[in-house]
Amino acid sequence: MRILGVDPGLSRTGWGLLEAGHAGIRLIDRGVISTTSKETFPRRLMKIYAGLQDIVSRLAPEVLAIEDVIFVENARIALKLGQARGVVLLLAAQNDLPVASYAPRTIKESLTGNGSASKLQMQRMVKSLLGLPEMPSPHDVADAIAVALCHFHRYRNKL
Repeated sequence: MRILGVDPGLSRTGWGLLEAGHAGIRLIDRGVISTTSKETFPRRLMKIYAGLQDIVSRLAPEVLAIEDVIFVENARIALKLGQARGVVLLLAAQNDLPVASYAPRTIKESLTGNGSASKLQMQRMVKSLLGLPEMPSPHDVADAIAVALCHFHRYRNKL
């Protein structure tokens, strides 16, 4: 199974593709899609969509695991993050990819056993679980890989 993990964000959308099977799991590729505040909001959303579409076309994931929108005090920021997440969900629907959505706390508990784990703890666990030579960076990439790992942990008995 190929799992595309996505950490949706407006400035940086992290992604990571894992391949899972009976023998375990390995990281295939990862990256970040970046936009700037100098671009119009619709153009930023289009850039996220186009970047993820390229990834889906090249790497052929079988499922998309996405992080739920986190609580933010600024409603305007929450709406923009929700719209970025909506673009990712649209992409999944257009590519017939099943979607699994996980709360940040669930992802942290799945990897570390602690729903309040720090970004650094998460990066270390991703490195350790996948046997990577260094911690994935930026944290958006580590978060995306963590979402995919969370999905793997939830469904590994069905592989």
